[in-house]
Amino acid sequence: MKNIKLIALLGIAMLAATTGFAKSVTISKAVLKDKIMGGWAGQTIGVTYGGPTEFKYGGRIIPDTTQIKWPDHQCKWYYDKAPGLYDDLYMDLTFVEVFEKEGLDANINDFANAFAHAGYDLWHANQSARYNILQGIMPPESGYWKNNPHADDIDFQIEADFSGLMSPGMPNTAIHYGDKIGHMMNYGDGWYGGVFVGAMYALSFVNDDVNYIVSEALKAIPQQSTFYQCIADVIKGYKLYPNDWKKTWQLIQDKYGNEIGCPDGVFSPFNIDAKINSAYIAIGLLYGQKDFGKVLEIATRCGQDSDCNPSSAGGILGTILGYKNIPAYWMKPLKEVEDRPFKYTDISLNKVYEIGMKQALEVIQRNGGKVMKDAVKINVQKPQTVRFEQSFAGLEPSIKKNYGNKPIDKVGEIKFNGCGIVVRGNLTADDKNYVGLVDVYIDGQKMKTVKLPAASHDRANDIYWNYDLSDGDHVLTMKRLNSQDNVKTRVYSILVYKKAQKK
Repeated sequence: MKNIKLIALLGIAMLAATTGFAKSVTISKAVLKDKIMGGWAGQTIGVTYGGPTEFKYGGRIIPDTTQIKWPDHQCKWYYDKAPGLYDDLYMDLTFVEVFEKEGLDANINDFANAFAHAGYDLWHANQSARYNILQGIMPPESGYWKNNPHADDIDFQIEADFSGLMSPGMPNTAIHYGDKIGHMMNYGDGWYGGVFVGAMYALSFVNDDVNYIVSEALKAIPQQSTFYQCIADVIKGYKLYPNDWKKTWQLIQDKYGNEIGCPDGVFSPFNIDAKINSAYIAIGLLYGQKDFGKVLEIATRCGQDSDCNPSSAGGILGTILGYKNIPAYWMKPLKEVEDRPFKYTDISLNKVYEIGMKQALEVIQRNGGKVMKDAVKINVQKPQTVRFEQSFAGLEPSIKKNYGNKPIDKVGEIKFNGCGIVVRGNLTADDKNYVGLVDVYIDGQKMKTVKLPAASHDRANDIYWNYDLSDGDHVLTMKRLNSQDNVKTRVYSILVYKKAQKK
C-alpha cells in the first residue's frame, strides 16, 4: 500500500511538472537515482556512438549513406584503445571529485588546480585555460576572451553535465555550481553553452516534455546574446519544419556557420563554437522526441563536434527517461565497462552513480527541499536569466595568412592592417622541461615575453594574441631568447581582426 501511494504521488507530481510549472515536485529516491544514472549512462553512450565521426564533417551533414554503427563491444574498445574519447566524462568527474573531497562550497582554486595539474591532455579553451593557470592567470581571468582566444569554444558545454545532474529540478542552482567553473575556461557564448546544457539536465528531472525543456532552459540565456538567437532560431526552424531537421540545420548553418573566435576555425569549415554545437544538441532533442536512437543519430549527423553533441543530448534524454528505460540495445555495450574507472580517474560509472545521488540529496536539502526515507521533495526553480557577456565584441576577422610552419626566427616582420592579431604556432623539443622564451614587439614596442613550454600538457595553444590595438597599420616582430639544439618552433598562420561593420 505504501508503494502504491508513492507511485500515485509520483504520477501526480510528474503530471503537474509536465503540464506546467510546479513549485515543488515529490519523487521517490529510486526514481531520482534512476534519472541520475540515466544521465551519466546516456552521455557515455552518446560520446561513444559519435566517436568515429568526431570533426570529420565540418559545415556539412553526415550523409545517410554513411553508416554509424553500434557494435556490441564499442564502449570496451574505446576504453581499451582510445580512452581520450571520454574527455566529456573525465573532465566532468574532475569537478565531481573536487565537490566530493572539498564539499559543495569548494573554492574555485581547488577546481583550477585539479584541472590544471590533471594528467589528461586538453585542447582549445581548456588547454588555453590550463596554460593561463600554470602561468598564474587564475579564474575567471583564465577564461576571459582577451586572455583566451578559444573563450567561445565548446569546452564548458561538454563538461557542464555535472551541474544539472547534481541539481535536480533546480536550473538556477545548476548554473550557480557551473558559474565559476565555466569561467575557468570560457566566457560569453562559451559559458552559455554550459548554462544551457546544465539547465536542460536539471529540468529533465521534473519534466518529460522535450520542447518545454529546451525552451525553458533557453530562458536562462540573455536574449541579446548570439547564443540565445542561435537556439531561438532552432526552435523557430522546428516549428516551421517539424518533419525535416535538415532544413533547420541549413538555417543554422547559413546564419551561424562562420566561426569568428577560435583561431583554428576562422575561415575554415571547422567550427567548435558553443552556440552552433548547442544548436545541434537542440536539433537532436527536438526532432528525436524521446526516441533514444533517433536523438543520438540526428545530433551526430549534424556534424562538427559529433561525439560531444550526442553525448549531451543522450545524457539529457537519459535523465528524462531514466536508466531503466534506456533501450537494451544501447545499454549492452555500456554494461561491459560500468565497473571500470575512466582513464585519469579512479571513478567508474557505477561509482559516480553513487556519488551523484549523494550530492543531489545534499543540494536538494540546501535549496529548501526535503529528503525523506523513500522520497524527496524538490523546490522546482524557474530559470532566471544570467548576466550578459559577449566575446570578441566589435571585432570581426579580416584575413588569415598562412606561413607553412615557418620557424619563429625566420618569419621576420609581420605587417598587417587591423585592430587585433593572433599568431598561431607551437614549439617542440626533446627536453620536455624546456620552456622557450619569445619577446613580441608591435610597432617597435615590446608587448610581452611569451613562455612556450615544450611539454604538450603545459603548452600554449597560440603563440601570441592581442585584441586591443588601435585600428590601422602595424608591424609585429618576434625574437627568440633562449634557443637550443633540438628545439623546433613553427608559425602556422596569423589571423587579423578589424572593427566589425555595423549591420
